Amino acid sequence: MTVMATFARWCFIHRRAVLAAWLVALIGFFGVSRLTGSAYSNSDSLPGTDSAKALQVLTTDFPAQAGDTDQIVMQTKRGTLRSPAAETAVTSMLARVVKLPHVRSVTSPYGPGGQISGDGTIGIATVNLDAQATNVPDSAVQTLISTAESADSSLLNVQLGGAAVENITSGGGGYSSVLLGIVAALIIMFIAFRRSVSAALLPLISALVAIGAGLSILNILTHAVAVASWVPTVAILVSLGVGVDYALFVVSRHRDGLLAGQTPEDAAVTALNTSGRAVLLAGLTVCVALLGLFALQLSFMNGVAVTVTVVVGLTMVASLTLLPAMLGFLGLKVLRRAERGNLPRHGRQIEQAGGFWLRLAEGLGRKPRIPAILALAVIAVLAIPFLSMRAGLVDASTDPSSATTYQAYQLLAKGFGPGFNGPLAVVGQVANPADRARFASFAASARSEPGVAGVTSPQLSPDGKAEVAEVFPATGPQEAATTTLLDRLRAAVPRAEAGSTLAIHIGGTTAASQDFSTVLSKKLAPFVAVVVGLSFLLLAVVFRSLLIPLVAAVMNLLSFGVALGVMTAAFQFGWGKPVFGFGAAGPIEAWIPALMFAVLFGLSTDYEVFLISRMHEEWTLSGDNRRAVIRGQAETGRVITAASLIMIVVFAAFILEGQLAIMEIGLGFSAAIFVDAYVIRTVFVPAAMHALGRANWWLPAWLDRLVPRLHVEPAAPTPAGALRRPASAGAGRVTG
Repeated sequence: MTVMATFARWCFIHRRAVLAAWLVALIGFFGVSRLTGSAYSNSDSLPGTDSAKALQVLTTDFPAQAGDTDQIVMQTKRGTLRSPAAETAVTSMLARVVKLPHVRSVTSPYGPGGQISGDGTIGIATVNLDAQATNVPDSAVQTLISTAESADSSLLNVQLGGAAVENITSGGGGYSSVLLGIVAALIIMFIAFRRSVSAALLPLISALVAIGAGLSILNILTHAVAVASWVPTVAILVSLGVGVDYALFVVSRHRDGLLAGQTPEDAAVTALNTSGRAVLLAGLTVCVALLGLFALQLSFMNGVAVTVTVVVGLTMVASLTLLPAMLGFLGLKVLRRAERGNLPRHGRQIEQAGGFWLRLAEGLGRKPRIPAILALAVIAVLAIPFLSMRAGLVDASTDPSSATTYQAYQLLAKGFGPGFNGPLAVVGQVANPADRARFASFAASARSEPGVAGVTSPQLSPDGKAEVAEVFPATGPQEAATTTLLDRLRAAVPRAEAGSTLAIHIGGTTAASQDFSTVLSKKLAPFVAVVVGLSFLLLAVVFRSLLIPLVAAVMNLLSFGVALGVMTAAFQFGWGKPVFGFGAAGPIEAWIPALMFAVLFGLSTDYEVFLISRMHEEWTLSGDNRRAVIRGQAETGRVITAASLIMIVVFAAFILEGQLAIMEIGLGFSAAIFVDAYVIRTVFVPAAMHALGRANWWLPAWLDRLVPRLHVEPAAPTPAGALRRPASAGAGRVTG
């Protein structure tokens, strides 16, 4: 008996102890989490970049400007802001704002440095906070918002913008999305398990228990690792889909065993010793892919890697421990009443589930080339927009049109020009009057650059060691022309610094976004290479083949391209705006491709493992490639379809989250999994394997001797019945 079989039997027999251990873990971690609280950090700074150096100079030499700067934007509904009534209302409100916690100073539109639009209808009050946005308590920001909005009346329209405001108004907690995903998954499993309520509930319970424990651990880990506030949503999104999928495969195999006449204990052991092995391999693949984010060498992504891996890992462990324990409690109740009633009368049963999949598999076997070409054409069409993808950090222009940050963004663009929402902060470190003269000359030359709407006069720091000037682009922060302007200004810096002690850095939100995108883009290629390489080696060892892992790697990359292509079309091109309701089209969040690749590559490998492991089992028994491919597809088609559909609806539910980044992830995952399950694994991979024939399973003899042996299915599987069409109209599958 294998280790997996022994372990599964132990969990089944000692089910009360296993259930108790999970309940203790769930309650214990929840209690510790409540005691410690959480310490999420949304910092995404990249030390060593030009924008980070500019921020460091501001922090050191301009302490009054080192904190976050937010805006209160006022628009008169009648008259101008210079009317006595409007001025009284604005001044009174700002007098209350300046006394709030964490507010360092407020610049009134009526005082020195104040700004009112040319037509007098729009004005800005600049609020300087005493810390960066990530370090200002949400309660303080909420108080700032409510105090400012108290002036909103029949006379004034008051909106707020800035990083601190954005942090607490950019989206909800996603609970409605989670609930919708759970309900949709439950309905699909109810149908997949022939209306068996118990069988449908088991995968969901297993996943939710693991997610509950994982989120508590995640809260605790925030005190040791930098974790962004959006990570729990991503962790739930990924783990709910993965956890339900893993449990679905195990429960499906368990039901097959019961219908084949096995006792509940033997059926559970068989399920864990077959599908459980695939779950273990697939789960480890996802975790390895996530931990591959460490290859990016970015501290904030390390937090994502660790925490999401913990939650995903727990869902895998729950499928291998808690699930067999629950199967022990339910016994034959995972079958429908009619199925249980038929067991004593008819004994071993054949589940009539393979008719469509058997016909499809046999059809692909007869004519594999045309379906393979059509599948590639579909993938190419969906992935084409990826070639035009721009990465960056989205701003308030993409917020929902009802959000105060979006309204403030639009008012600023209307009153002062689109570039006012993302000025470039030109910071100079000066040591003498000659440096100051050079810096003034650089700022003056910037005024004549194409695409510059205006430049402020240089301001000297209190300690006399630095100067700062703001450059206002004529285009919006997310437009490609603004990035081009930033590149031109930075290209001119070496000439301005030459032969002097002057050091110039260009920062600000727009510059930081571009730096962030550039750094991640450079690191993405080696990260992809590491993950693809590890996955190739793993599949080569498991399936004793070179072509199978090669095709899998290429197809996984193509499904990733589909995800980015669909996201680009929907959010960058703006084609999805009428459906998803975001404010304006913009670049794809720079950190999303790396995270999405890690998760998608793992999930794609999951389906590859579940599909190919059945084919490999038959190949080991018969040595017939055509039979192996047909049998593997026919026997796994329905379960993979149900599993992928669950993934799709769970991820699609998160499009309703409201945060643009989560919407992008939800749509990208849904599109990629749809293509992966229904185009790649259902059509292209089987067709390609038919076309390649016995070469699928080729491995040089010298390499076969070198690589270790790792089995997904038991090393010596019990021969299963021949795949055949029953006498009835439908086609079935025989399991044993």
